[in-house]
Parts: sequence; C-alpha cells; structure tokens
Amino acid sequence: MSRRRTLLDDSSDEEYNEELDDIAHIAAAVLTASAEEARLRRAEARLHNRRYLCRPQLLPNPRESTPWQALYHSQNDRAFITTMGIDCATFQYILDSGFAHRWNTTPIPRPDVHATGEPRLGRRSLDAAGALSLVYHYLTSAMSDTALQQIFALVPATVARYRSFGLRILRDTLRQLPEAQVLWWSSVRECEEDAELIRMIRNWRTQLTTGGCMAITPAACSCSHRKGS
Repeated sequence: MSRRRTLLDDSSDEEYNEELDDIAHIAAAVLTASAEEARLRRAEARLHNRRYLCRPQLLPNPRESTPWQALYHSQNDRAFITTMGIDCATFQYILDSGFAHRWNTTPIPRPDVHATGEPRLGRRSLDAAGALSLVYHYLTSAMSDTALQQIFALVPATVARYRSFGLRILRDTLRQLPEAQVLWWSSVRECEEDAELIRMIRNWRTQLTTGGCMAITPAACSCSHRKGS
C-alpha cells in the first residue's frame, strides 16, 4: 500500500514539474514575441525619420556607372566647375600634387585599423579621384549626404569616413602648393598691382565695401613696405 502511494506521489510530482516546464516555455515564448514586436515597432518608427539610403537603394558598384564616373569621364570644364567649383586641369593638378599619393599610401582612420598599416586599396569604394571629387562636392555646394550617396553610390558611414579623411589630406596637400600659399608682398610694385585689382573689384561690386573692407592704396603699401624693411 505504501509503495503504491509512493508511486502515485512520484507521478504527481512529475506531472507538476511538466506543468511548470510548460508554463516556463509559454512565458519565454510570450517574452520573446513581445521583445520582437517591440523591436519591429521601433524599426518602423525609425523608417519615418530615416533620411539616408541603404545599399539596396544604391547602385551596386561605386567604381562603375555612377553619376560621378560619368562626370569624370566627360572631362568637361563646365560640368566640373558647376559641381565642384574647379575645372578639369585644376582637379588633376591637385590630384597629382600629393592628394593621390596620400590617399594611396595612408590608411583611413578606423578603430580596427592600425595607423601605420598598409592601406587596402582594393577594398576601398573610391579611388583617389573619387575621394577628391567627394570632398569638393561637399565643399562647394549645400548638397545633402543623401545626394552624395546617390552620386557616389556609398552608404552613410562610408560617406562620412571618406569625407573626413579626404578633407584632412586635401588640407595637407594644399598647404604644400605654391598657388595656395598666402604671402606678404615682396615689393611696393606687387602691392600697387594688388591695390589696383582691388579698386577694379570695388568698382564692379560696390557692395563689398559694406563689409568693412578697407581700400589699399600705394601710399599704404609704401608705409607697410618701409615698416617691414
């Protein structure tokens, strides 16, 4: 009799444990479903505020058949000036004067990349010309990042990373170009030539004087020259 009662008690315990397991599984399933539903709702809410494009909405290859590639291969001065503010010769001059070398020999800063490591050019979405164009598109227009994404077929993170890196190496490149240097006059004659140019500009655009610009006269140049000598 006691043995039978023991068996019944064991059976009841097993059924009770199975019920607890079922309840635990149901609770876990409910929690998982709730978490997934919350995630989907957050994702749906972000869609309404998202102002960028993802890879499926962009051209597949940033190095082929993009609007930038069409512009570059056209080598049209008017198109270059309209979109980047410089003509083809100036673009190529900056590219050949150090920008391309810096782009091809310097790793793009990233948390997982060593600063002195070898750059993996084959893994980059843009070559040096594309990077320089991205920077000048950004500098010379009020273009949004979404428009840059469409022109260069890049995702947002790549646009931001290439733009930051490109601005830095463009700065370093321009600092070494003689044409980009700002120098003090070496003679009174140079000062007088610049003064005449400024007078011409003031005649063409008198509104420049409303910004507090001061006219540079030959007399002032002579004084400055004497003070510096």
